[in-house]
Amino acid sequence: MNKESFFLIFVAFGVFPVSLIYGGHPAISMPYFYGIEVNTINLSNILRAIMGLYIALCVFWVIGARYEKLRLAALWSLVIFMIGIASGRILSLVLDGMPSSLFIFYTFVEIMAAIVGIKLINDKQKG
Repeated sequence: MNKESFFLIFVAFGVFPVSLIYGGHPAISMPYFYGIEVNTINLSNILRAIMGLYIALCVFWVIGARYEKLRLAALWSLVIFMIGIASGRILSLVLDGMPSSLFIFYTFVEIMAAIVGIKLINDKQKG
């Protein structure tokens, strides 16, 4: 397995459980993991939509790891996803204040994943 495929699978297996926390049963998982009460159908709907988006991307990353023709697109989607999520968290940090240490950790991981993804894209395009 090449490094790009390993990275795509590694990240997919890291993001997938988070998707289930967000949308699997949000009224139970969100208070337990994040201290967030989910008490409306609309909030449950938003969280399940986010879960679906995360799972769809995880599936694409795994497919990209398997099929060379999709690998570069999968890496790009991973980088865009990570930059988007991290940017939203940084915006929240500036506008809303300091979140819990878990969300700071997520931000760090997302930035690092984006950096690694960019490096893999650059290496792949050179070679």
